[in-house]
Amino acid sequence: MSSRKVVELFYDVVSPYSWLGFEVMCRYRNLWNIDLKLRPAFLRGVMQGSGNKSPVAVFNKMHYMSHDLRRLAEYFDVPLQQPSDPAEVMFNKGSLAAMRFVAAVQQKGGDKKTEKVSRELWRRIWSEDKDITEPASLSEAAVKAGLTDGEIKEVLEMCTSKEIKEKLKSCTEEALKLGAFGFPMMVCHVDGKPEMFFGSDRFELMAHCIGEKWLGPNPDKAKL
Repeated sequence: MSSRKVVELFYDVVSPYSWLGFEVMCRYRNLWNIDLKLRPAFLRGVMQGSGNKSPVAVFNKMHYMSHDLRRLAEYFDVPLQQPSDPAEVMFNKGSLAAMRFVAAVQQKGGDKKTEKVSRELWRRIWSEDKDITEPASLSEAAVKAGLTDGEIKEVLEMCTSKEIKEKLKSCTEEALKLGAFGFPMMVCHVDGKPEMFFGSDRFELMAHCIGEKWLGPNPDKAKL
């Protein structure tokens, strides 16, 4: 049996395209011969570090995104809806508190709990148009993800620690070193060499590079 390939998924819950990439990779992790490693990072730090601009800063990008997300939600079978004020969500409020929370969940409970909490945070912003900046909002998402009151209290306390701040910063810097300019970013480690793929529209090419088959965005429903 061939050795399993490692695929790192760098993401931020403020990014709707990251949600699409996240769900697809979660669907394929047991179908493809891979070990999926979740790498929560800070999108704004990547944008600033790479000199990229947010879609909310470019009118045509923002206009296109509103139409694009509607089509993608149906195609990827993800309950994605644009919030009433995406600029406020993505640019003004941002995701620093949320991503420190996710980093703390990962430190405390590993990737399984990180997956569940991340999904609930995406759902809050990009399906229910709710806040992800306040401790009460983060706690609500964590409750829905199955964390106990004790775990939530500990994770909230961890969010302000130097260790968690450095963990998120380090992951963001690592993403930049690997060539990130936005999220989602998947890094496939093939024969000791990292291959970077950006966005939620490169899965077919990724599958080719790692010697796997692309069966569409929802392989469980694909006709084999």
